[in-house]
Amino acid sequence: MGRVSRRAFAVAALSSVTMMTAASAAPGRPMSGPAGAAGGRGAAAGEMRGVWLATVANRDWPSRPGLSAAGQRAELIAHLDAAVRNRLNTVILQVRPTADTLWPSPYEPWSACLTGTQGVHPGWDPLGTAVTEAHARGLELHAWFNPYRVAAHTDPTRLAATHPARQNPGWVVPYGGKLYYNPGLPEVRAFVEDAMLDAVRRYPVDAVHFDDYFYPYPVAGLTFDDDAAYDTHGGAFPDRAAWRRDNIDRLVRETAARIKEARPGTRFGISPFGVWRNAATDPLGPDTRAGVQTYDDLHADTRRWVRENWIDYICPQLYWNIGFAAADYAELLSWWSAVVEGSGTRLYVGEALYKAGDPAQPAAWQDPAELSRHLTLATSYPQARGHVFFAAREVAADPTGAMARVVADHYGRPAPPPG
Repeated sequence: MGRVSRRAFAVAALSSVTMMTAASAAPGRPMSGPAGAAGGRGAAAGEMRGVWLATVANRDWPSRPGLSAAGQRAELIAHLDAAVRNRLNTVILQVRPTADTLWPSPYEPWSACLTGTQGVHPGWDPLGTAVTEAHARGLELHAWFNPYRVAAHTDPTRLAATHPARQNPGWVVPYGGKLYYNPGLPEVRAFVEDAMLDAVRRYPVDAVHFDDYFYPYPVAGLTFDDDAAYDTHGGAFPDRAAWRRDNIDRLVRETAARIKEARPGTRFGISPFGVWRNAATDPLGPDTRAGVQTYDDLHADTRRWVRENWIDYICPQLYWNIGFAAADYAELLSWWSAVVEGSGTRLYVGEALYKAGDPAQPAAWQDPAELSRHLTLATSYPQARGHVFFAAREVAADPTGAMARVVADHYGRPAPPPG
């Protein structure tokens, strides 16, 4: 997120969607109770009311690198308190933004978002504190990891001297002005799993959370150079795309198994870009005309992960308004509800709070009630077990009152987390 952020790539993907529009002109358990002052659908049974707390490029927290340990902690607590005030019950904290960490890891250096210099100890344990303080407030803490992103530049010498990407240069692929670990190398996959699972072993996090980055979002005119890995490991596959999808499938399956082994009861959720495949590409897909399709462009078969119960929850980023021609929120909500139906995977809906009031967005987003309408629409789909808002900065500031409207209309009283 930020310059290497979910928002940046979502905006880029939205650009592709818009250009295409111009060119072409566990089964969800029903949750009772009306939305509104009574507390909202599912308040008794438990529903997801989450917020993403992004640290990459200091998007949400810390507000800037180099704050004192006390200052960082105070800002973190303020975000947790804002979640409680808005009757949310889950904070999804980005703890491994660019192959660096918010806990004392033996695998990777401390994150540059803390001190401004990668590898420098911040003087406290952010993840440990976040888990303790979230739980003290009745909040769940989901640890959010980005598996393969290394840096928002292509110069390995700018990484900490101890960084695994410097020590293993053959693991890294430059692409689109950024550095990525190569998902096609089994040793890379094993390493990133080890690095992420270290946090699960150390702390009682409630879930492990991946965002939408697997293979990188495509950049026009550029090729992700994994020729050597494909030549070595891709022989059993009909084409490179099938091999790449298998690499990501393996990451998901193996991570799920290792979480259960490391800390039974900890859940595993993924928040992909909202469109699996357009119906014009695959009749199983939604009636969308998105410029990005996770199956084809990110090599992430998100529908399969749900249908085969590899993950505990999916939280697709449905970052468009109701009625948006190329990717209608209503169409995607219906499609994802059908995908999870009969599976063991829960559906939570990713909501673009950051778009509310943004003059660059379509007219629907200028109405502070747009997000509330999303939640109202979701009451028609019992498979939709809650919502997650991007992101914490907007929850805290709420410049247009869109979050306040959601709370007034749907979160009249606290709700226990899904559990």
